[in-house]
Amino acid sequence: MNPSNSTAARRPVIETRSIDYVPVRERHGTVWHQGPFWFTGNFVVTTMVAGFIGPAIGLSLGWSVLAVVLGAGFGTFFMAFHANQGPRMGLPQMIQSRAQFGTRGAIVPFIAVLFVYVGFNVFNVILATQALQLILPGSAAVWYPVLILVAILLAVVGYDLLHFIQRWQSYLMVAVFLLLTIAALTSLHGGSAIPDAHFDWGKFLIVFGAAAGYQISYAVYVSDYSRYLPPDVSAPAVISWTYAGAALSAMWLMSLGAFIGSAIAEPDAIGSIQQVGNSLFHGFGTFAAVISVPALLSIMAINLYGAMLTGASAVDGFKQLKPSVRGRIIGILVIAIVVYTIALVIPENYLSSFNNFVLMMLYFLIPWTAVNLVDFYFVRRGHYAIADIFKPNGVYGRWSWRGLVAYAVGFAAMIPFITTTFYEGPAAKAIGGGDISFAVGLVVSGVSYWLLTRNLDRSAEEAAMAASERELAALDDAKVAP
Repeated sequence: MNPSNSTAARRPVIETRSIDYVPVRERHGTVWHQGPFWFTGNFVVTTMVAGFIGPAIGLSLGWSVLAVVLGAGFGTFFMAFHANQGPRMGLPQMIQSRAQFGTRGAIVPFIAVLFVYVGFNVFNVILATQALQLILPGSAAVWYPVLILVAILLAVVGYDLLHFIQRWQSYLMVAVFLLLTIAALTSLHGGSAIPDAHFDWGKFLIVFGAAAGYQISYAVYVSDYSRYLPPDVSAPAVISWTYAGAALSAMWLMSLGAFIGSAIAEPDAIGSIQQVGNSLFHGFGTFAAVISVPALLSIMAINLYGAMLTGASAVDGFKQLKPSVRGRIIGILVIAIVVYTIALVIPENYLSSFNNFVLMMLYFLIPWTAVNLVDFYFVRRGHYAIADIFKPNGVYGRWSWRGLVAYAVGFAAMIPFITTTFYEGPAAKAIGGGDISFAVGLVVSGVSYWLLTRNLDRSAEEAAMAASERELAALDDAKVAP
């Protein structure tokens, strides 16, 4: 029997699960819903801003578009393969990292991931506020808390509401941005704002890396939104729907951003949307900018939700937490306060900050995604002692040196190849400023972890897996709490 048929009627409105395992009896949902969820998740103004980077650093339009398309395609590949972990393990994305890093050692990637969640929400709330200020009065200090509060409410209700909103928003966003794309192509002259732009290998790799990093950043919470799917769903289907939704929307909006950025000098995301849309007919640009706010609010909620799960996982490694609605709300509020504080002090000219932000995401997340995927697909092949992931003295230990060493070695190997506005590694200088750190980090971290686990004693883990299966079976058979 499909678990969704027996549990749909009694699922609470407010999600009760947090970092804990989702029993099979509570699993529900349809695989294809991952497509529109991630399409809309990426179909936000922030994604378009990523396309501005190429023209802003002097890369020509054609090469900018090619760089973001290839970069988005490359980064989404890794993100989509994480989606398969959700239904197999029934866990949020980041707590799975305990199997590679230990219950406390996982704090290393957790810190990087919290940086990603907070950073994205800072840029999202800034853009949403700028859009609302086109039609409503009020300073940033007024609108930031209002918008963040709405995102908090969505995040508190949780998984099912977020899936519902994302799925139905996709139709409206496609219609609006299809018209906006037509308006841009018919009213702007691509490349006119950067007449001296040309191909440069270093700049191409910077844009490629930024697009890839933007997409890989979603890997840190992709299983958060697939963990309720039944455990027997098709792996190729989960991966394919996730890839299609996230990659198509990124390629579209980043390319649109590159086109607008090459045609408008010093483009501003919201102002550019208004200008381009109004060229189609009066008022449409303002409408398009304002209608992007709900999408920004829903992705803000998704980021708050994911940050709460990651933060709770980090705290639980040192002081065990009992998952509860109250704990979820407190975690979401703490992250929201941090977002509000940073948003108030960030410079108005945020494009340079955004460029560095997405590159820093790439640097810190590449070693984690390599270790996590190699462990799931090549070392443990999807088989874990789920119950032990929550036990401080479990089979995975507090500090797992193999994952930590592989992460550190991979990150160190990337440093000579890094290129940012404030640092350029010697290897990057030697190849003309090209940033290939992502490739170096993936290979070094992944291979290092695989080599370090060749002598891994699986006998103790197999015994723990058998015990875990019995615990999970008892949980699945347990009476649903009122």
